[in-house]
Amino acid sequence: MTSISKFLCTTLLCVFFQNFICAQENKTSDRPAFTASKLNSNPVIDGNVLGDDAWQLITPINTMTQIKPKFGAPATEKTEIRVAFSKNTFYVSVVCYDSSPENIVVSDSRRDADLSDEDSFLFIIDTYNDKQNGFLFGTNSNAMEYDAQIDNEGKGNFNSNRQQGGVIGGTNLNWDASWEVKAETGDYGWSAEFAIPFRSLRFSSGDNQSWGINFQRNISKTNETVFWASLPLSFDMKRLSLAGKIHGLDLKNPGNLKVMPYVLSQTVRNKALSETDIDQNVEAGVDVKYSITPSLTLDLSYNTDFAQVEVDEQQVNLDRFNLFFPEKRSFFLENAGQFSVGSPGEVDLFFSRRIGIGEGGALVPIIGGARLSGKVGQTNVGFLSMFTDDVADADIDKNNFTVARINHDFTESRSSIGGIYINRSALGDASDDYNRVYAVDGKWGLGKKAQITGFAAKSTTPGIDSNDHAFKINANYNWDGWNINAGYTEVGEGFNPEVGFLQRTAFKKPEFLVFKAYRPKNMGNILEMRPHISYRSYWDFSDQLVTDFLHIDNHWVWQSGFEIHTGINFTTEGVQESFTISGVDIPANTYKHKELQLVYMTNANKKISFSGRTVIGGYFGGDRVSNSGTLKLRVGDKLNSSFTLSHNDINLPNGNINAVLSGARVSYSFTPRMFLQSLVQHNNISNITSVNVRYGWLQNANAGLFVVFNIIKDKDYLDGLNNQSITLKYSHRFDLLGR
Repeated sequence: MTSISKFLCTTLLCVFFQNFICAQENKTSDRPAFTASKLNSNPVIDGNVLGDDAWQLITPINTMTQIKPKFGAPATEKTEIRVAFSKNTFYVSVVCYDSSPENIVVSDSRRDADLSDEDSFLFIIDTYNDKQNGFLFGTNSNAMEYDAQIDNEGKGNFNSNRQQGGVIGGTNLNWDASWEVKAETGDYGWSAEFAIPFRSLRFSSGDNQSWGINFQRNISKTNETVFWASLPLSFDMKRLSLAGKIHGLDLKNPGNLKVMPYVLSQTVRNKALSETDIDQNVEAGVDVKYSITPSLTLDLSYNTDFAQVEVDEQQVNLDRFNLFFPEKRSFFLENAGQFSVGSPGEVDLFFSRRIGIGEGGALVPIIGGARLSGKVGQTNVGFLSMFTDDVADADIDKNNFTVARINHDFTESRSSIGGIYINRSALGDASDDYNRVYAVDGKWGLGKKAQITGFAAKSTTPGIDSNDHAFKINANYNWDGWNINAGYTEVGEGFNPEVGFLQRTAFKKPEFLVFKAYRPKNMGNILEMRPHISYRSYWDFSDQLVTDFLHIDNHWVWQSGFEIHTGINFTTEGVQESFTISGVDIPANTYKHKELQLVYMTNANKKISFSGRTVIGGYFGGDRVSNSGTLKLRVGDKLNSSFTLSHNDINLPNGNINAVLSGARVSYSFTPRMFLQSLVQHNNISNITSVNVRYGWLQNANAGLFVVFNIIKDKDYLDGLNNQSITLKYSHRFDLLGR
């Protein structure tokens, strides 16, 4: 059977699945709505909501419903939310009444820190009213700034290991806008005021516009989460197709031209050489952001630099496939969802880390480039073109990377169709040094419960002229605690996305998941149980099994916040060619094993919390005991720390492996915009120790002063690698248009 016929057969099966599910679907209740208030006088943004006359003239929203611990019950504490707008600014205020304000928990003051483990308030706005994409804002009683960009309702792949989403759908915490929030506490509880300039958002202009909107409050003392627009079990606020509505917004083009120049000074010492080598350099560059329309933005960058970005977390490869390191650079993460097609963490057709980062993490200078992204009506458009310099020592030529993306949303049906073109071409005389990928993708939703997604792609590389295809089709039902997923992925032997990421090459992969979350009654303090079973297998094109993985598990969640997962895995590894893990030979053979898996975590609202994972079972003809854990400790709301340890004790027929990866992360927030962070890591397999210390003093968003200190030591490299660097970078954002 050809790849095309397989794709069509799988598509027909998914269509049948979709129609069956839709036949079972009941009509959902109407979503709540309100009309925005237009202000005659602007409120004073100081956190004092109850004492500000501008707010008291607005009727508050005060109906909130629990999703936990008592699903569907009214909130135990009163909340008052008010929304208003002026010509230039979108305003939200909240009064979080609390019967015991002395127990209000603030766990972190850093920008974009997790708000789920403390008393907090968040809201999401679907500014395009497309029920798919939006902007998320939040704060706590210390006025911490939290913002994120939401793509595809925050969804990624169901078995993905991607961090922070941000590439194929998900929550992009690296999106940082210019806005203001203030908060205060009192004997009533706490309150906060948000002022978000329209120039920091993207939207369709016009009178009497409507947005999707929802509000969430977390009440720490009762482990309570409540929403304004109630949600089915297992959903969160990013499910924008179930958001409420805000009507009556009169929106004009606010004008938006931001210029952000930077200057950087760096000193690097290499003490591993026979003589200490010291390099010093000074760099300068600039980024420009211009809103062509309120929904279409042009970004320009010259001499792009990311010295302030935190280093990668070390990983130990104990398998035969590629490790995934997430993108962390803010320029590439903004609107990343618009440029992405594929299967997250497994088949990424466009992976921005290929731009400016070479093999082994070597830095490749980025000369500059441009990005155009946004919406025209209900059509998402994106264009990215970046130029990188040559690196003589690494035999890397100058290159141009170009990505063109378009997809159209059919709002009412949660459906879309689109395409993408990805190109890398060497500049100069190397006319045959290029790689191109073409793909179409889409999603088909019927109602609010089921959806089919898929893509089909082809690569073009000189010297490869066959089997250069990849595709995936996936069907999902997600409602009332049920999550049923079935899919098929195929990557041809000649498929070569050089500006993408493949976890493994040349495979055929069927997979499924059946997951159910429910709230049992009369089981003491158990809040929720989540039994599930998942399966995936990888086959080569000779129909030989490469990997087979069956996972049976149940999650047990207590009202106290304690949680354990008790699972068993049945694995098969079909090794066609021998390979090595940390110097130990793994002969060609078929290895069938079973392993027990235990995951445990304590209440993250507490000052001390712990999470861990233990796996015990067979491994490539031997046995493995794997333990990993993270201990989190916070002192007040300023000092946060986490200590991680991963230990794999592997006994194999041809040798043993004792892999230890340790790390310590400590951060201190002087204010929500001034912080000191450190990350220390050690890997005993490569014998590398790394230290990364960052001081940041933010003007707004990602602009401000950064001081970064790095040490990398490797005792096994020549006479000992010992690189030390200190970088000072200052950037300033100039708003040349708008208020």
